Amino acid sequence: MTSRTLRPITVVAALLALLGSLVACTGSGDSDPKSLTVGFVVDPSWAQIPVAEQGGYFTARGVKVKVVNFATGVEALQALAAHQVDIATAADVPAAAALTRTPSLRIVADGSRWQGSRIVARRSAGITSVDDLSGKSIGTPLGTSAAYFASNALSHSNITAKLVQVAPPAAVTAATQHNVDAIAIFQPYQAQVEQSLGTDAIELAAGTYNQHSLYLATDTAVSAKPAALSAFLAALNDASTQLATRTTPAISAVATATQLPADLLTRILPEFDYTLTLPADLPEALTAQANWAKSQGAIDHSATLPNYTTFLDRAFLPHAG
Repeated sequence: MTSRTLRPITVVAALLALLGSLVACTGSGDSDPKSLTVGFVVDPSWAQIPVAEQGGYFTARGVKVKVVNFATGVEALQALAAHQVDIATAADVPAAAALTRTPSLRIVADGSRWQGSRIVARRSAGITSVDDLSGKSIGTPLGTSAAYFASNALSHSNITAKLVQVAPPAAVTAATQHNVDAIAIFQPYQAQVEQSLGTDAIELAAGTYNQHSLYLATDTAVSAKPAALSAFLAALNDASTQLATRTTPAISAVATATQLPADLLTRILPEFDYTLTLPADLPEALTAQANWAKSQGAIDHSATLPNYTTFLDRAFLPHAG
């Protein structure tokens, strides 16, 4: 069986207060070895979760899952580090930083690779190409994969622009009220910004970054709930099959979870490779992102970066040997 807890999170203090009640009965404090509490960033990058939930795949695999929604991976990882959830979804960039502070966490799967990152700019701001971003303001949730993508894109184009903090739920407002000249954000907000701007929107592709969408687990879940973790990932693998062929029930489940129209999802879901894996080049990518996080102050400049290979745990992947 599955259940969903909807929790709008705005600041870290509110996050901890809202989730505090879960500690006694869920997450690593739950003595039921067949039960998992999962922090889900509401993003098609982890579309397997709503598809598995709505399709009954968790139940079929014998694992009870409670889903708690988060706006960003940064927030989901904070809950994971506090053992308020057993598993959290997060993109590679915030995960690279979080692992330097909480080395007990483990990466149990790369749920999808997304090649659809774009900077959505306003034509009315005089922007028709990446070069026109020079001197402009780009709204993005700082410290996230979206901010890394924007920095990577600007660096590879030898352009200087100002990155401005914009929380994901505020992205549409920031764009339509002309608080910033462009937005760099992950899905579903990227599509929502583009839709809201209409003909004023222009999508700009640049740089070399493709997002790894990770599933991370606590040390407690790894040691005390190995069967549940394996069942959870097996259910996600079942969902990946439905996403690969974009079945109607799968699209409907993702539409309900993300509040994106089904026709829009039909267009953007092909941007994702939903094969569950742990690619050999992931540690190298995490190291590059951690070095960027150092330059942004998200990781202490004096910190020695870990060997990210040690965080990968392939034991729970479907068909793992």
